[in-house]
Amino acid sequence: MFTVIHPQTGLGRVSLTIRDMTRSLDYYCERLGLKLHRREDRRAYLGTGGPDLLVLEENPAATSPKRHTGLYHFALLLPTRRDLAALFRHLAEQQIPIQGMANHFVSEAVYLGDPDGNGIEIYSDRPRSEWVWKNGEMNIGTEPLDVGNVLAELGEHPPAWNGLPTGTVLGHMHLHMANLPAAERFYHDIVGFDYIARFGRVMSFLAAGGYHHHLACRVGAGPTESGAIGLNWFEILLPDRPALEAVLNRLRAADIDVTEDAEGYFLRDFSNTGIRLDTM
Repeated sequence: MFTVIHPQTGLGRVSLTIRDMTRSLDYYCERLGLKLHRREDRRAYLGTGGPDLLVLEENPAATSPKRHTGLYHFALLLPTRRDLAALFRHLAEQQIPIQGMANHFVSEAVYLGDPDGNGIEIYSDRPRSEWVWKNGEMNIGTEPLDVGNVLAELGEHPPAWNGLPTGTVLGHMHLHMANLPAAERFYHDIVGFDYIARFGRVMSFLAAGGYHHHLACRVGAGPTESGAIGLNWFEILLPDRPALEAVLNRLRAADIDVTEDAEGYFLRDFSNTGIRLDTM
């Protein structure tokens, strides 16, 4: 029987394999505006001054994956639309390449790729009062973004760029999956995320607490290559220990292998995607 995950569940960190730490830190810190929290050997922890958001793991021998499970993009959620406007202005002034921009009805976003090709979305949400449900699903789509309207948030005296703001969080993960029904069984039936929207047999959006999505599962990829650039794991955070134990119990009842280490609990989904579980 389906048991819904705690409505205050969110995401914590995402870990990526990259080839060149110096190159990646220049991109994420100097260009995109994250802060280097600390560095340990071949690992670096980045964020906006609060909790870590991004963990970079350097492997100079990492290969470039082709069709694979794992990362489509990770998405950083900004606190306000004005923060998104400031980012647009910064990207234009620094001539930082982008891959696209979109109005998704529930949010507005810009898409980028890091030096290794890892996909990034940076976005701000529209007010929840503007989110629309149609036929039991949230109305999420893609239309051209009115960039001028977003930039108008800055007014006549735009603030100086000081990097991504405090309060930026990992808003959602968009994942390649080997098998969509298996992904839905894992994240909905076992972990407990609600269905928010489905796009035929191609993609499903799932979330906790009525959010537009914490997870997007996209079909059409083969197994991740060992030692490849891309996603190592992402983190799901539960609000308290009872909520965490409820998820752990469902995983164990489904014979999912869960191990405990110094950073919480680690497991893999049916597409071999790494997941960490912990409390907030």
